[in-house]
Amino acid sequence: MFDNVCKFLAETFSTDFATWLLGEPIALTELSPNELSLEPIRADALILLQSSEVVLHLEFQTQPDADMPFRMIDYRLRVYRRFPDKRMRQVVIYLKETSSERVQQNTFAIPGTRHEFEVIRLWEQPTEVLLQYAGLLPLAVLGATDDRSTICLWKR
Repeated sequence: MFDNVCKFLAETFSTDFATWLLGEPIALTELSPNELSLEPIRADALILLQSSEVVLHLEFQTQPDADMPFRMIDYRLRVYRRFPDKRMRQVVIYLKETSSERVQQNTFAIPGTRHEFEVIRLWEQPTEVLLQYAGLLPLAVLGATDDRSTICLWKR
């Protein structure tokens, strides 16, 4: 359920996600994982959005995933192979609160190679920030709040 909703939100409201995560309202278009050659990696909700200068790679996760760091470096290298001059921002957004250490992991490291990516634990994000963007309104109830039942999405 979350997969389709998150994919719809990110693709439909890509400017809202760009403003939230990149700090600027860039118009982004979908980049198909098929355009990056090789076989696709199975992911909960993988979204690749691009502008002429940047690729925004979003992974929405409901559960911690031990393979996440490898998937992030793999997609980074695939995008670099196809678009070596574009900068890339990679963000894993965990939707459901958990105490798993895996949701803290933002690095892939093997001898001689280290890759970092951003992790957002939605339950730590201020609800007020999520309420600022129409495309993030459905996620606001998952944000940091003392009482989820009092979040009024219609009071923007």
